[in-house]
Amino acid sequence: MGIQLKDAYGKYFNEMLGLSKAPAKIDTSNVYQEANKDLTKYMEIILSENFLPGSGLGNVENFKAFYDAVTKEGKRGLILMEHYTNLDLPAIIYLLKIQGEEWARDFSERIVAVAGMKLNEASPAVRIWTEGFTRVVIYPTRSLDKVDASNVSEEEKLAEEKKARAINLAAMRAMDDCKKRGQVVLVFPSGTRYRPGHPETKKGLREIDSYLRLFDIVLPIAINGNCLRINPENAEDMLADIVEKDKVLLTAHPIVDCKAYRKSVLDSLPADEPDPKQKTIDGIMDMLQKLHDEVEPGRLA
Repeated sequence: MGIQLKDAYGKYFNEMLGLSKAPAKIDTSNVYQEANKDLTKYMEIILSENFLPGSGLGNVENFKAFYDAVTKEGKRGLILMEHYTNLDLPAIIYLLKIQGEEWARDFSERIVAVAGMKLNEASPAVRIWTEGFTRVVIYPTRSLDKVDASNVSEEEKLAEEKKARAINLAAMRAMDDCKKRGQVVLVFPSGTRYRPGHPETKKGLREIDSYLRLFDIVLPIAINGNCLRINPENAEDMLADIVEKDKVLLTAHPIVDCKAYRKSVLDSLPADEPDPKQKTIDGIMDMLQKLHDEVEPGRLA
């Protein structure tokens, strides 16, 4: 078994804290956050030390086709990617950068991840591990659900709901600006990392249907292998995650046309389907799982 992230790489914490600039509190004025390049290098150290030989991108031609559609045809591009660890975002950017071609490096610079407020607000030690990457910060539905379930007054709940709406509206405007600039928005459709034995953490969020309506094309990406595992003894502490060396493959599905895909799913549903939005993201999650299952035997061979 590997060692905890904070034990393996805690030696860099003080350096990273000294370079940190990201806000500790999120409001409507700071939902878009550019990458702090001074911090990116630390993530690259972790990946380079723990990705085993053979790690890389699968179906590179699908990455390239997606990039060309965004940069040459002006398509509004969305990435929907499996989510296992807090290194998933650094991994796609790192693997694109080292792929060796200029288009891939440019692709890596265009990625803007949708991230929950927790990554900024949990603690300075958590914030520095995400600050190295460009993000649009949202107030996640799951976080608001926790507030609703907590023992606070109705007035406090209403105030928090108002705050969530304002932040998420600002985030949608920021994403619209990203699309206009030719940036690519990356979303983890499960909204959380997958926890073995908890299949609900791999279920797609129905809110993803909104993203499918706002973008032209989507690139589903499966992740096989990971070098940062959730610590079963301390699952809520991201810095307690276990570092393991592994062969990591990020494999791209062929481009999906958002409008045509949504239409095909919705047209296939019975008239009395109670939640058609959930069905659209269920289809994407099925694509990801099928791709993941196809890749895994070869990765382990």
